[in-house]
Amino acid sequence: MRRAISKLAVALVSLFVFTGIAFGQERKGLRVFISADMEGVAGAVDAEQLLPTGMDYPLFRKLLTAEVNAAIEGALAEGADKITVADSHGEELSILPDELNPKARLVRSGPRPLGMMEGIDQGFDAAILIGFHASINTPQAVRAHTLSSARYFDVRLNGKHASEAMLCAAIAGQFGVPVVLVSGDDKAIEEVHQTIDPGIEGVVVKRALGYESAESVSPQVAQSMIRDGTEKALARVGTFHPYVVSKPTTIEVTFKSMINAEILAFLPYVTREDGATIRFTGKDILEVERFMQVVGSYDSNK
Repeated sequence: MRRAISKLAVALVSLFVFTGIAFGQERKGLRVFISADMEGVAGAVDAEQLLPTGMDYPLFRKLLTAEVNAAIEGALAEGADKITVADSHGEELSILPDELNPKARLVRSGPRPLGMMEGIDQGFDAAILIGFHASINTPQAVRAHTLSSARYFDVRLNGKHASEAMLCAAIAGQFGVPVVLVSGDDKAIEEVHQTIDPGIEGVVVKRALGYESAESVSPQVAQSMIRDGTEKALARVGTFHPYVVSKPTTIEVTFKSMINAEILAFLPYVTREDGATIRFTGKDILEVERFMQVVGSYDSNK
């Protein structure tokens, strides 16, 4: 009898340890952060889908929300118990709050100190980028730009040509959080693998044919791919490493209009590299991001 009780005790202790519940402490689930853009959503190719004035914008708000929900479902399937979504397209008001999975919290509007990654400082194990696109000057990539297609001709981080995915990964890396999955067109995923980490799970929902053309899977297929890809990525979350950039951190911005560089160079901490390019060095990527929030809010209207 005593031996049977002993075996039962060992079994119970093993069960508690296996499930992460020991000495009254509950197991902590995965904490997942999602940043969502729109240009990389399945079927999105031009301003009619991406701008509030476009005839297809209401539809693509729904499709963006559905792709984010697919990532949320994948995260929940892998045990996530904390999920935050940052609406990161345009005015950062594109995700439909009433259609978002209620198990996630939503960051909306701006300006905000961490930009597209606002909220990542609250403690997460993994970051996911949904609906992303390639950087400015990437040939044949759908809606290729970095931060602003209207204002910037180039953005470089520590001397490297930068995409929004790279900037987001660097901010996440500052808090020790790795990017584990990116969805978008094939050019965007190719760039992520070349510049950030080839091990990042890439979900290609469309094949880019040009700046405003693509061959896309259906929204339903894209959502299924994102859901499955999220599960696959989070199942191996321990194999990823944060993308960490060196400090101090420098950003160079080349404007399409030289007046922007001229006026911003009046600031004592900004260097004008040439007629259209300014350079700013911060102590880290967080200072750089705050600087870019200011630059992004400034508009010469010229």
